[in-house]
Amino acid sequence: MACSAPLTNHHDDGTLCPADHKHTSSGRPLHPDCPGRAYTQAICSCGGWEMKESGKGYVNESRNRHFASHTQGPKVLRDLLRVDGS
Repeated sequence: MACSAPLTNHHDDGTLCPADHKHTSSGRPLHPDCPGRAYTQAICSCGGWEMKESGKGYVNESRNRHFASHTQGPKVLRDLLRVDGS
């Protein structure tokens, strides 16, 4: 099962900032009707991870690390499945 954790941007009041509202890297709005991006959030569909931070890049990097942990599986399972070459 492939998980997903879409990035969503939010205004200070918690409302969703639409995808067509472009921002500078610091979150300042480039769209005339946007008050600015206060935070970015991602919630994984696996139910085991979520993040809410002001830095969009940091949330994206953390999300990618989380996805990588899905492919590695739990350490206990990896250890059980490891083939000993000796």
